[in-house]
Amino acid sequence: MINKWIYKALSEEQIEIKKKIADELSISPILAELLVQRGITTFEEARSFFRPDLANLHDPFLMKDMDKAVERLTSALQQNEKILIYGDYDVDGTTSVSLVYKFLSRYSSNIFYYIPDRYSEGYGISIQGIDYASENGYSLVIALDCGIKAVEKIKYASSLGVDFIICDHHTPDETLPGAVAVLDPKREDCSYPYKHLSGCGVGFKLLQAFANANNIPFSQLTSLLDLAALSIASDIVPMTGENRILAYYGLKQINTNPSTGVKGLIEVCGLTDKEITISDVVFKIGPRINASGRMKQASEAVQLLISRDSTFVKEKSDTINEYNNDRKDLDKNITDEAIALIRGSEYLQKKKSIVVYKSDWHKGVIGIVASRLSEEYYKPSIVLAVSNGAASGSARSVSGFDIYKAIESCRDLLENFGGHMYAAGLSMPEKNISAFIERFEKYVAENILPEQTYPQIDIDAVVQFKDITPKFFRVLKQFAPFGPENMKPVFASKKVFDYGTSRLVGKDQEHLKLELIDSSSENVMNGIAFRMYEYNDYLKALNPLDICYTLEENVFNGNNSVQLMIRDIKTEEENQDAV
Repeated sequence: MINKWIYKALSEEQIEIKKKIADELSISPILAELLVQRGITTFEEARSFFRPDLANLHDPFLMKDMDKAVERLTSALQQNEKILIYGDYDVDGTTSVSLVYKFLSRYSSNIFYYIPDRYSEGYGISIQGIDYASENGYSLVIALDCGIKAVEKIKYASSLGVDFIICDHHTPDETLPGAVAVLDPKREDCSYPYKHLSGCGVGFKLLQAFANANNIPFSQLTSLLDLAALSIASDIVPMTGENRILAYYGLKQINTNPSTGVKGLIEVCGLTDKEITISDVVFKIGPRINASGRMKQASEAVQLLISRDSTFVKEKSDTINEYNNDRKDLDKNITDEAIALIRGSEYLQKKKSIVVYKSDWHKGVIGIVASRLSEEYYKPSIVLAVSNGAASGSARSVSGFDIYKAIESCRDLLENFGGHMYAAGLSMPEKNISAFIERFEKYVAENILPEQTYPQIDIDAVVQFKDITPKFFRVLKQFAPFGPENMKPVFASKKVFDYGTSRLVGKDQEHLKLELIDSSSENVMNGIAFRMYEYNDYLKALNPLDICYTLEENVFNGNNSVQLMIRDIKTEEENQDAV
């Protein structure tokens, strides 16, 4: 599928701001343009952006119900009540549970945790979990990364004398659960300044408020920020505001003094002695944490993350790594089956959305399969697993399309659903699948915009190779950590040529190792273009290419250099479709 390149443009007012910022900061106009694109328009805002500061975190008591939550938690600890830390089975949920458990365990020995079983209990607060709390004498449950829609479940818990503090970040319904406290910045009646915290982030704010109220130094919390960074990266929340501050210091923690459990994951990912980035968390560490909940029990991930025993951590990290290997095989097989279903049906191919299901598909990997289908076909995609008359599934969207709203439009057919604009989960009786597919497709067809039906690459700036100086790259690195709404900048360079030394590499000669020049300077830029072997002959004939790419630091034999990570290539013939 051909990518359309979309060039970002500044207004006349923004161009003036760009010039002013470039002068005040003594940086390249291109870097100033990147700041303006991110809404940074003053010297002070730029300073805060380049120097994230924990002192700039918001007062946690600005969050609705925080006073009630802290009062109930403080009372429970003073009375030595049994407290259960309850969380979802994904990375955000398991890191949330680990963070809150590790902190509160310093103040009580009556703390334990509970992660629901993905297969027997499903997503969110379960009846089994509430019964477990009641039968084992837990009078307070802190629910993390779930619970915002558990109205009936919280009523049931209250009837058993079990109090709940809910810490969630998903979109609530009109009716909130009747918990002791409901912490969710997305509550309509919550005026908390930052709305995009991860579930672990909301849990962290609870601990920050508890520490403030009980004169506990903030430094007692900073050692837990490695877990917050894992959640922020893996849950794909905006890398802005408080998330960026927490991720920045969390990455510092991961790179300088990670907890024993996180260190075990670093080692099993082959990241020892490497500077770990958000990308490493998203593609290497996060999937391994997730694999325990997908393939076995997510509680194993919590056991790993809270442990201080290096021998146990080594064994558990190896086990979780094996789960991840098994997960890879499984999701590849199911993805192949799903693609075969689509290719075998002209009717499915013509639709604006994808909904596929099969009775023997593994519930633990259907979210990954949905992601792969949305990437392959560039359509909002839902994958369902069906068993015992019930279907449960995962949904993934394309850029700009709100799949949560699309699912919500079919809510009368569903037993449960929840999530975000780009990712959601849902369940329904098997008998409703056909009606759901029809209604979901109708909503997508009527609401998806033409520009949301094909892949786009947003180009932040057009640059010449002479612009990519050591100082330019040093400042660019300070834009990290990268993530949604602060993505790694994508640059385009026009009419570049082979220096004469580009070549095919890889086991099957499928990748292009590039050495390129342009007319702006004598700089030879090194690059790598994965799976773009088809451009080799065109390049070798000394034809000009347009390229778009991110800039990466390449470390080899102790030498650091800048490398172009090619996102896309356009020949002169293809270029007419690029704008």
